[in-house]
Amino acid sequence: DRTMPLARPTGQIPDAAWTSGFREMTEPWKGAVGCLGVAVFFAMTIGIISWQALEQSPEEWVLRGRTGGMLWERRRGALLLRVLPAGRTVAVIAVGGVPATEPPPPRDRCWHDGGQFCYTWEEDAELRLSLEPPPTPATECYGVRWTPLRPDVMLKDCFSMANVSWYGGASIRAQRWPLNSAESHAQPFVSGDFSKNPVGYGPVLERYFLGSTGVTVTVAPDVPLFLSLESNRHFCLETPAGRAAVPLRYLLCVQTPPLPRLSPSHRSPIWQYYGPAGSAAKIKRGLKSLAKKLKRHHLREGVLALGERCTAILAAAVRPDHVPSERRKRHDSTHGWDPSLIKPLQLSITLSPYTSIASPLFLRSLRDSEVASYWLSLQPRFGGCSVPLLTTWKGRLCARLNVTSKAALSWYLARARHLRQALGATYMVFEGAEGNAFLEQAVPPPAELAGDQYTGVLAAALATLGNATVISAGARSSHLPLFVQMSPLRSDWSHAGLKGVIPSVLHYSLLGYNFFIPDAVGGSLDSDTPGDQELYVRWLQIVTFLPVMAFSTPPWLCCDAWVLNLTRQCIQRHRDFVVPLLIKYSEEWLRLGYPIFRPAWWLSPTDPTAFTIEDEFLIGDEVLVAPITEKGQTWRDIYLPGEGHLWMDTNTAHVFDGGTILRNYSASLAEVPVFVK
Repeated sequence: DRTMPLARPTGQIPDAAWTSGFREMTEPWKGAVGCLGVAVFFAMTIGIISWQALEQSPEEWVLRGRTGGMLWERRRGALLLRVLPAGRTVAVIAVGGVPATEPPPPRDRCWHDGGQFCYTWEEDAELRLSLEPPPTPATECYGVRWTPLRPDVMLKDCFSMANVSWYGGASIRAQRWPLNSAESHAQPFVSGDFSKNPVGYGPVLERYFLGSTGVTVTVAPDVPLFLSLESNRHFCLETPAGRAAVPLRYLLCVQTPPLPRLSPSHRSPIWQYYGPAGSAAKIKRGLKSLAKKLKRHHLREGVLALGERCTAILAAAVRPDHVPSERRKRHDSTHGWDPSLIKPLQLSITLSPYTSIASPLFLRSLRDSEVASYWLSLQPRFGGCSVPLLTTWKGRLCARLNVTSKAALSWYLARARHLRQALGATYMVFEGAEGNAFLEQAVPPPAELAGDQYTGVLAAALATLGNATVISAGARSSHLPLFVQMSPLRSDWSHAGLKGVIPSVLHYSLLGYNFFIPDAVGGSLDSDTPGDQELYVRWLQIVTFLPVMAFSTPPWLCCDAWVLNLTRQCIQRHRDFVVPLLIKYSEEWLRLGYPIFRPAWWLSPTDPTAFTIEDEFLIGDEVLVAPITEKGQTWRDIYLPGEGHLWMDTNTAHVFDGGTILRNYSASLAEVPVFVK
């Protein structure tokens, strides 16, 4: 017979019985009971950990949209942007400045609003995610806003480069395409001059980053932003600590909307004046001499470009600032400049927003107590006079134009218009638009000049001078009808020289600056190997396919006669073949916002091989340029994008399939591989 089990007693064991029984236990039994307790505790701990691992997902949806959403990953303390229905992660954002391992709760403070997620790390920071109105029906955007709760909290979000190629952002000294292989310590995201700070950021930057997964990151313009690049790991957006709590705000989108734009205009080629500059008379003779030499070598078309110093000398002869108005008419009639002396060539002059503290212009503003009205100044805390903020420009101590003053801007633009008319110039180049003079001297800037506001305000003002205007920097100004002058490059084969040309072209064009003037053929900055004829030729072959061709050294001064003949052919090819393409695709840019100069991945968006190609570029969708950028080589591998397309070599008329790589493709020193789709 089966015996029923005894019922478990429900009463508690009397304390006396328990304690007395325990006293009577032998030492071995006491040890056994103690070990049993430890074992039970250990088992419970393992059980809790296992439950958390099994029952709680390492990823948790915190905000869902129509085509994707944001998740929190507990292990790394990271935000994930994921698209549906494929479930593909397009961005991984590691969170810094808060205890990232602390996971957000399943239900947040904004649970009543399905379009937001809010969470607060106690005494550190608040995170707010939000669905933003889509700019186009095919776009979904998520707003990210971090708010520090203490002044000493530094907010830092790092975007992973693992399996993602990133483009856009800032220009750097040795430009790379994509940004993954670039390196930069955390520094203010402000345009700068490489001659002053070689490790800083360059003259053209936008708070816009594009990932090869299709995601874009756009940082709010009023955020005091620091950017760091850690090669092949991540790039980080940061806000500085130690000041009033400033939020870090940016927008994540799957697609970016096109912007309405106007198209600037510039004639090509540009011949930079290299003659004597001691006086106005010498400059005039030098310009006439250069025009005659160009005519003699059958290079009659284009623009003669004067630098800032020569422009100032010639302008002083036409209308010096210190000559009284009664004497100006006599002065102009005897020392005037006749632009017909260089026809059919046109003239370009160069100005900047700087003036030397020894100039009559600055001294007069001091005398008339108008320093603060015309030049950037430091405002005293407790009354008193404003002090001009002095900085160096081309080796001189200078003051900088106050672009927040309507009177100063009106005066500056009127002066520029007068010089253009008096000198008969067709084009005006404005240097020195980059940088923040306050930050350079560790002085907090006024709110209206924070970050790159100076560049943006100056660019908007210069755009009123017409579409024959060139500026040295760009920040939120790609929609303006201005040409942008690229930074000078070294006369060598490195990424700070020839190898940096195509990455810079792709970088500028992706940010919306399709109309730029590349550095002069051969590079403007000195190197260890001056007069490299091969470098000159390979550089010439690249700029032939860019908006404007520029020369600082004429071919007859540096190279053999065949290079001079090649220069003529390249100028002819630029005029007959490239310019019509630029006009065609500038209309597409105006209508749809597509860049004119495009990377290989534009036609192969799913091929990882295309994401890292930095020595080829497309003009629109129909022309591929694949020049030689290695010294001594007469062959190269060429990636032909666009599987299903056919490409014809314009040199040989041979046809090849798209989506393939041509290995060891021949290109002599006189040839540049160009393919037409």
